[in-house]
Amino acid sequence: MLIIGSAIVVMAAMVIFAELPVAWAVAGSGVMALVVIAVNAMKTPGAPADPAPVPPAVSEPGRLDTMRMISEALPDPVILLDAQSRVLTANEPARSVFERIDLDDHISSVIRSPRVHEAIDQVLETGDGVMIDYEHRVPIDRRFELHIVSLGASPQAKRDKEAPTTLLLLRDLTRQEQVERMRADFVANASHELRTPLASVLGFIETLQGAARNDEKARAEFLELMRSQAARMARLIDDLLSLNSIELNAHVRPNDDVDVVLVVAHVAEILKPLAAESGVALAVDTPPVPLTVKGDRDELIQVFQNLVENAIKYGQSGGRVDITFSSAGDTVGVEVRDYGPGIASEHVPRITERFYRVDVKQSRQKGGTGLGLAIVKHILNRHRAGLTVKSIPGQGACFNVVLPLSTPAVDARKPT
Repeated sequence: MLIIGSAIVVMAAMVIFAELPVAWAVAGSGVMALVVIAVNAMKTPGAPADPAPVPPAVSEPGRLDTMRMISEALPDPVILLDAQSRVLTANEPARSVFERIDLDDHISSVIRSPRVHEAIDQVLETGDGVMIDYEHRVPIDRRFELHIVSLGASPQAKRDKEAPTTLLLLRDLTRQEQVERMRADFVANASHELRTPLASVLGFIETLQGAARNDEKARAEFLELMRSQAARMARLIDDLLSLNSIELNAHVRPNDDVDVVLVVAHVAEILKPLAAESGVALAVDTPPVPLTVKGDRDELIQVFQNLVENAIKYGQSGGRVDITFSSAGDTVGVEVRDYGPGIASEHVPRITERFYRVDVKQSRQKGGTGLGLAIVKHILNRHRAGLTVKSIPGQGACFNVVLPLSTPAVDARKPT
């Protein structure tokens, strides 16, 4: 309620001090009555009295400054345009959505949608606000409800390059849409993938209740198989929940400073026992300086743990896994390489798909759920990072993660 109340006060202030029409304040808020009440309360405080003197009109530069200041207080992306549809100002949420937005740019260089441009022209011509759906696809898919509102500028203001005439307000529907899609995906994926292990467990139970009722050896064997299948189902559910959580926040870029060198060192330490048990030498070529990226530490640990664990399990026959770092300009690369059987070229483009397995039997034997690389892909998308995969059958596989640095690297060791 506090957030809603604050938003109402901010919108009411824009109506009064920036001389906007009351109607624009409804855009995306759904609280028209409250806005009108707030505006009236701010205009006529206390008991009814004689009409107050009308204040002198605010100059266009002053009006723009006031609107710019108040728009920065709004949580939704807001862009103000002049009569020629050039950008006068954009608040911080708008700048985070449209990473390249400069003052005096025509809106067509910011929003590349003919439908949006036609709607803006319509608002400029008629003065009536419109609402349309808008999909923004770079760097990730996002869906917005776009409100375009006329600011009721005078003819003189329309000729003034500094006079705001049109307001664009975007209401983000991405999370709402993702929740609906993930609910359907979760049910479909869980029901499909859980069917096989559940059928196995039910078969073992029926056998124990029947022919093997008094067979101690068979009972011990079947109980172990049932435990294995139950563990597989638990891993599958954990991975599905993890993937859904990551997708839910895919449009929100992490902002914490994380040293990727320390993240990889932590992962290597965790997986040393597995490497030793598998007879694989795990080598990390650590650079001499920190390599800091904007990210979520736990999610980056999940990325490299998945990649290194896969290299150990599926590249076991090569006997070695190398992790190396490189930097180029404002990016850092982390390469995980194994020397096992490799991946056939026809599989490489699809290995980050949900439940895609190069060898289904081997994957299940090694405890794989078919979701590890899908999780890696979605985490890296959220970090605005990239993943490249190179493999030659019989010579191993190389997975290279490229992350944007938050500060330039002083030096980094090149992979050998």
